[in-house]
Amino acid sequence: MTRWDVIVVGGGHNGLVAANYLGKAGARVLVLERRPVVGGAAITEETWPGFRINTFSYVAGLLRQEIVAELELRKYGYRTILYDPQYCMPFPNGRALKLWVDTDRAAKEIAKFSAQDAQAYPKYVEYWDHVLELIEPVMLAPPAPLAELFEMFSTPETETLVRDLFLRSAQDLLDEWFESDEVKAALAPNAVIGTMCGPGTPGTAYVLAHHNVGILDGHKQVWGFSVGGMGGITQALARAAEANGVQIRTGVAVKNLVIHRGVVTGVETASGETISAPIVASNADAQTTFLKLAPPGSLSTEFEKEVRGIRSRGAALKFNAALSALPEFTADPGAPSDAHRSTVDIAPSLAYLEQGYRDAMDGRFSSHPFIEMLFQSALDPSVAPPGKHTMTCFVQYAPTELRGADWDSFKATAGERVLDTIEEYAPNIRRVVEHAQLISPKDIESTLGMTGGNIFQGDITPDQILSFRPVPGWAQYRTPLPGLYLCGSAAHPGGGVTGAAGHNAAQIILEDWRAASGASPSVPS
Repeated sequence: MTRWDVIVVGGGHNGLVAANYLGKAGARVLVLERRPVVGGAAITEETWPGFRINTFSYVAGLLRQEIVAELELRKYGYRTILYDPQYCMPFPNGRALKLWVDTDRAAKEIAKFSAQDAQAYPKYVEYWDHVLELIEPVMLAPPAPLAELFEMFSTPETETLVRDLFLRSAQDLLDEWFESDEVKAALAPNAVIGTMCGPGTPGTAYVLAHHNVGILDGHKQVWGFSVGGMGGITQALARAAEANGVQIRTGVAVKNLVIHRGVVTGVETASGETISAPIVASNADAQTTFLKLAPPGSLSTEFEKEVRGIRSRGAALKFNAALSALPEFTADPGAPSDAHRSTVDIAPSLAYLEQGYRDAMDGRFSSHPFIEMLFQSALDPSVAPPGKHTMTCFVQYAPTELRGADWDSFKATAGERVLDTIEEYAPNIRRVVEHAQLISPKDIESTLGMTGGNIFQGDITPDQILSFRPVPGWAQYRTPLPGLYLCGSAAHPGGGVTGAAGHNAAQIILEDWRAASGASPSVPS
């Protein structure tokens, strides 16, 4: 019987990243995934014959390039497509604002709405480049204590940056930079994606920063597609892991942690199998790990209270569809048009987003939802039958709990509301939809095990990031249970397909494993 050094609970992208680094360093690693396929939220499924759908996560760009290089993921099939324009924002009056990768070209588009904003935009891009220079080193390392981190920001310029990112709302920040309501609307969605906040909520400027760290093909602040779908990323990680000696078992659900004399010694599966290892790395969120997998009484009441206080309310649903043809946007005629080769955001104003948030806080699905639409098939024909297309929509605001209804009975209404909203901008949408799938926050929770359907395993607002993540005092991937580590998005630096939490956790685990075993594994740099 194989003796394992590490068991990784959950085969999502962070779990696979951690397993890769651990296996590469010589540890005997077993990954247990309860679903029949690895990948977690980063999967691609043939939902309808010939249509390969990004069921949950839908865009690439956040995966750290250091991880791609160190794990040689391109050798195992990792491929991406940078799309351009990055965004197309249609407005009810028939106009559209397109944000191109080339800053000067984007500024010319913005000039159609405001000459002043066109001049400000290149400086705005430079501002975020400067922010990224500070954020990048922090992402691929355990978080420093907040006081120590803030020592880096001692000049008036960097103090202003701290104020902007940690204390201000996205609306405050955008109001300072731009005058045009349309320009601000085009830049605001990344500040609320996956988060139960409105653009006017303090702290959403940081959420905007978190989504601006994408890098592809040498370009910063960009998004793209994983060729063949998001599952291409996790399948490449799985192939790399197996090449590094990692064993992956799917269809194996972990029921609870095995603890002996206060120390984690392995896991028990839902089938009753006990698998032993001196180290268990959980890719599940903090609430699942500590409140469901850990046996009752194994953690202090104070720690459990902190974990229960993590905000992990769902904010979004997915609406996926198989199309007989591309929808035609009134604001960008033709098919395919620039819109189909970009991210189309339906959120015509900051007030529109704010109202959707207020609806959700009252327990209601937005009457006019924010919809982020992508048509990967327009650039990657491999995901649809010839002449047909895929559409994936990320939709906010959708609270986990509905007032006076439940998601199973409300799905049909929600789906019609999504199509009604799209129809205002693409009148032929209903004629081209062959099949549709709506995935509610409750579905996300039950399918992926993400508490509340929160796609980040906990909001990424300033009070739940850096040394506060998952809870103060436990931000170094170790936990109060010796032998147990967090390696998923519940740990620093948070959500998105970055791989950073898995990378960072693996370095800490290797450090502790070496100290405990006297081994001298080579820690991949």
